[in-house]
Amino acid sequence: MTPSLSRRGALQAAGATVLAAGLTNLTATAARADEAAVAPKLVTYPRPAAMPTNTSFKVRVRTAPDGEWQTLDIWRPQLSEINATTGSSKVYNSSLAYFDFQGSVEVEVTYLKGGTGKVRVRPDSYGIKPEVGGDTLRFTLDQPRKAVVQINDDIFDCLHLFARAIDRKIPEQDDPDVLYYGPGVHTTPDGYLTVPSGKTVYLDGGAVLKATVLFRDVEHAGITGRGVLAGTVDGGVLIENSRNISVGAVTVLNPNGYAVKMGEATGVTIKGLGSFSSKGWGDGIDVFCSSNVVVDGVFMRNSDDCIALYTHRWEYYGDTSDITVRNSTLWADVAHPINVGTHGNSDNPEVLKNLTFKNLDICDHREPQMGYQGCIALNPGDSNLIKNVKVDNVRVEDFRWGQLIHMRVMYNTKYNTSVGRGIQNVYVKDLSYTGKPLATCLLLGYDAKHAIKDVTFENLVVNGTVIADSMKKPGWYLTTDTIPMHANEHVLNLKFLTTAEAAAAS
Repeated sequence: MTPSLSRRGALQAAGATVLAAGLTNLTATAARADEAAVAPKLVTYPRPAAMPTNTSFKVRVRTAPDGEWQTLDIWRPQLSEINATTGSSKVYNSSLAYFDFQGSVEVEVTYLKGGTGKVRVRPDSYGIKPEVGGDTLRFTLDQPRKAVVQINDDIFDCLHLFARAIDRKIPEQDDPDVLYYGPGVHTTPDGYLTVPSGKTVYLDGGAVLKATVLFRDVEHAGITGRGVLAGTVDGGVLIENSRNISVGAVTVLNPNGYAVKMGEATGVTIKGLGSFSSKGWGDGIDVFCSSNVVVDGVFMRNSDDCIALYTHRWEYYGDTSDITVRNSTLWADVAHPINVGTHGNSDNPEVLKNLTFKNLDICDHREPQMGYQGCIALNPGDSNLIKNVKVDNVRVEDFRWGQLIHMRVMYNTKYNTSVGRGIQNVYVKDLSYTGKPLATCLLLGYDAKHAIKDVTFENLVVNGTVIADSMKKPGWYLTTDTIPMHANEHVLNLKFLTTAEAAAAS
């Protein structure tokens, strides 16, 4: 026989029943919310008729596994290649398509020129192996990707595909704090859009703005959306003497200048940006005399350095510090994917410090000039000092021309008025290269007073071989011979460790 409940016990039991029912309802509500959050969804955007297209590819996408196919509009980025004999630049038309999604999508790409013999989807680290039938290929995406579909090893007439997450922060068009640009082509009278403090520029995915977006002497402002900055007069985005600025997942096509330039800025976040350039000095993101900058999830394909970090130049003064570049893909058709330290202040020396490069894919590097080579280049000039640099989990594919690593304390008389002070405390972890045999990498201190000090490579992998001081090799060989790399007498305390050795040492 079950004993009767006391009044207090009965109330407790009743409360527990109600609580259990409430928790059940909450669980069901949460489950429905989770289901809605991952339910397949696809958003595509129109290309304005006034914007040029390219006709090498047809691209369709649908929610997986059996959504309705949607054909994507193709944009025309332009790319550059320098003739190493004449110095002239050849411009190539390429292709770009983009969309937003959640859940999973199936992508179908048809190569309209025909004769498909070889297909490669890059970066290789994505591990995308499409199904190929004739001139059509298909693959599935279950997370955002910025990929390049390459047919028959053609690196210019290829398809760049930006598959981004759904934009969940679309503002109201009449929001007083938003400068809203809807589908279509937009201009400004002088080619600039000056953004006040507290304002956000929103570019709809079908919008094109032919104006440099300027943040000068402002704070808490930004640009976002899925639209395009095209043919801008002075680069895509210019940030000067400003703080707490955000640049979102817009695309910069063929600007007259850098995709993003910042000077004397702090608290800048660049997330999801795409960039293409073909003109001279067509850098991607250049940072001068700035601090607390995060570059995350970008795709940069540029006709000059993709990422460049400097101190003084023009009217910018001060150190550059606490810069992070992560989760991104870099492709330098000219110059460096990453370049640090060229410009500075000989009269009042500055420092570049606390620099982090993490989880990057470097697809290409092509630079015939020995003085401007290096997928990752640390080149202090103008009395700059570079210190506290971390490179972590960077994957370098088979690039065309240049060096994997180039560290040089330099005095480049074309740009510098003094030699750099040095390079100190560089830790390179899980850097891998896969491709043809490397050209010799260079680590060059200038002299005993302008040296490179305390550089450690942990788990450097070159074509499957882990490079370590403990590796098997002839006793009279240097570890650097196996890369190959030349480090001169002004490089001090250079180490090559396995992962296990680094863990034991720590």
